[in-house]
Amino acid sequence: MWCARFTDSQIDTLKALIRIQGDVGDDLEGALEAMELARWDDLPDAQLPWKDVVARAEQQGISEADVVWDMAGRRKEEKALPVKVSAKKSPRKAAKGSRRSAT
Repeated sequence: MWCARFTDSQIDTLKALIRIQGDVGDDLEGALEAMELARWDDLPDAQLPWKDVVARAEQQGISEADVVWDMAGRRKEEKALPVKVSAKKSPRKAAKGSRRSAT
């Protein structure tokens, strides 16, 4: 992945170039939004628990980069709702495929 840093005037110029294309599709609209959100000065420096990263890498026999990749992809999952199991199971009336015709 490539990364580039632009000044505010450069970002404004790039956005103007995208807009003069006419029909801005989803991809270009996403690029405009990304440029609006990508203000490097507003972002804090990333900090990783390197001791934990190194320990996990050694434990799993993988590189530190793989551990960071795994950590970056992990999201907190919402707690699953409990499944209600009824105490009584109703017996099936007829076995599958054994329909009786009313004659």
